[in-house]
Amino acid sequence: MIPKIETASAAEIQTFQEQKLREALAYVREHSTFYQKRFAEAGIDASEIQTLEDLQKLPVTTKADLQQFNDDFLCVPPTKIIDYATTSGTLGDPVTFGMTDNDLERLAYNEAISFDCAGIKEGDVVQLMTTIDRRFMAGLAYFLGLRKMKVGVIRVGAGIPELQWDSILKYKPTYLITVPSFLLKLIEYAEAHGIDYNNSGIKGAICIGEALRNQDFSLSTLSRKITEKWNIKLFSTYASTEMSTAFTECEHANGGHHHPELIIVETLDENNNPVPEGEPGELTFTTLGIEAMPLVRFKTGDIVKLHHEPCACGRNTLRVGPVLGRKQQMIKYKGTTLYPPAMTDVLSGFSNIENHIIEIYTNDLGTDEIVIKLAVKKESEEFLHEIKDHFRAKLRVTPKIIFTSTAILNQLIFNPMSRKPIHFFDHRKH
Repeated sequence: MIPKIETASAAEIQTFQEQKLREALAYVREHSTFYQKRFAEAGIDASEIQTLEDLQKLPVTTKADLQQFNDDFLCVPPTKIIDYATTSGTLGDPVTFGMTDNDLERLAYNEAISFDCAGIKEGDVVQLMTTIDRRFMAGLAYFLGLRKMKVGVIRVGAGIPELQWDSILKYKPTYLITVPSFLLKLIEYAEAHGIDYNNSGIKGAICIGEALRNQDFSLSTLSRKITEKWNIKLFSTYASTEMSTAFTECEHANGGHHHPELIIVETLDENNNPVPEGEPGELTFTTLGIEAMPLVRFKTGDIVKLHHEPCACGRNTLRVGPVLGRKQQMIKYKGTTLYPPAMTDVLSGFSNIENHIIEIYTNDLGTDEIVIKLAVKKESEEFLHEIKDHFRAKLRVTPKIIFTSTAILNQLIFNPMSRKPIHFFDHRKH
């Protein structure tokens, strides 16, 4: 069920998006206290914004704005809010997103067309390995989308390989929704308990939170480790609470497909100007069709490349490539620009590593210092040299590496206040 607009020509998609943009701006001019003030302060008449190019005349919105003026973004009375979701903000406190009944319907539509993109169809059964509680939008979105598709859902939640396998063997799901590194734990458990995972009926996994591909769309080390053992298809999906929209890969695995009816995307440089086509920039979006908390030119902090060639699946929409890293997590180390995902990919190549954290400090010279702490099955000087050589080969530089215990790392990685494992700690003086 590819929406018609996604197979339209680039010119038709642009015309369609410009009409939707005018509608979205008319809506925030009338209902959003935040944007009424922001446009007035900037001396902008938003009714003069007619084209996608005109967007550049509008100021950007940041996470700090959301945090500072959270309630001013709400465009409907509180009585219209059906669901509350939260996301972490840059200043520490969570940001609340209210959603109306129509917003939840839009969320379901988004996930339905995204899962369809990845090949899930009516008659499939999907095991949901993410939380649906704690005001987490993603789990709810997955459930609503699958329900809309008339697809069976098994809500197991995160973790516990034994429980996941009990459920897989009993209910025979065809797809999993999971963090990809957890698939390695499922393989490990299956091998230890004599479960024939390649004959378990699982066809694919929709993966969240970790990179499946390199910038050229080849498999990341993590993906290779999974697929060398388990003959399943891995699909990457990129989304955020703020955008209420997902970019999911199709079978051709050339990046996450854009849904023009739901969102307008730009990639910007440090001065908020569009980057040249094919260059990495900060993904910035304007939501379409959201009632409760629409956003205009919201900067995600994620550095990505956009791909514009038509896809073999028949969609002509742009595609979002793998996230290079978070803008605020960019590290300048010995003259080389690094992001944590690149370091994680290097570490993924070693089966001796059980867990890791990456810490960044500012040294006495005022430059970035990297310390990687590893919990390994077997410590040795030879192994330490092997890791360092691998870093030099892949990234041209070698950070400081320290061995520690799994127990010490787990206390940091699995913070009870966080919904996701934390592997990156930034202690720099910003």
